[in-house]
Amino acid sequence: MYAVIKTGGKQYRVAKDDVIEIERLPGDAGGKVEFTEVLMVGEGASVKVGKPTVSGAKVTAELVAQTRGPKLIAFKKRRRKNSRRKKGHRQDLSQVRITSISG
Repeated sequence: MYAVIKTGGKQYRVAKDDVIEIERLPGDAGGKVEFTEVLMVGEGASVKVGKPTVSGAKVTAELVAQTRGPKLIAFKKRRRKNSRRKKGHRQDLSQVRITSISG
């Protein structure tokens, strides 16, 4: 069984025991998380598509760790004008393990 969930403005296709990295969620490692914004649930040939979400469906997960993504550098330089701009960014992420899909 698999599901498509929406969190952090993005959509993820998940199945039981998958470990995914999503945008930071509040909580500590070992905590439980529930995703109620389920867009699609399927198993084999039978698929339920929501309009926009599947009513009564939910995905539960366990927080594995709170991590950070890789460092990204935005660098702009205008040649011969002594002008440069450098900005770095690291995204806060949460690793979650999907424990069950119902619906």
